[in-house]
Amino acid sequence: MGKFSKAGGREMPELNTSSLPDLVFAFLFFIMMVTSMREVTLKVVFQAPQATELQKLEKKSLVTFIYVGKPTQELRAKMGSETRVQLNDQIADVDEIQDYIAQEKSSMKEEDQPFMTVSIKADKETKMGVITDVKQALREAYALKISYSARQAVD
Repeated sequence: MGKFSKAGGREMPELNTSSLPDLVFAFLFFIMMVTSMREVTLKVVFQAPQATELQKLEKKSLVTFIYVGKPTQELRAKMGSETRVQLNDQIADVDEIQDYIAQEKSSMKEEDQPFMTVSIKADKETKMGVITDVKQALREAYALKISYSARQAVD
């Protein structure tokens, strides 16, 4: 029978890390490709209108959205079925729009602030009086560019 002996003079060879940056870069690229940016969770019902004209926006990061419509089925028990305004992920009153616009402007670079666009996305069942109130609040907040999309707004 053979005898097993431990070689005392041997050392563990070093780990080759020359390809590690390539692996990290490939993993980072994969994560960036499969991850989506967080979008606003709609708390109001909104049916997108059919577009008749399109205008390409240069910088989508300069667009702020205001959603107008009836609350979703989950929120109707708590809020009722009256038309509501949604700013980011919060249901708000028309009076809060000025503060919201000021906050959005302050989070932008100073040179980008004049190019900020506010997009009102309203449901087709929204009364025009609510849209008028929102637009008036935007005028008072000095929002210079306002785009409006709704289907068959009713007076």
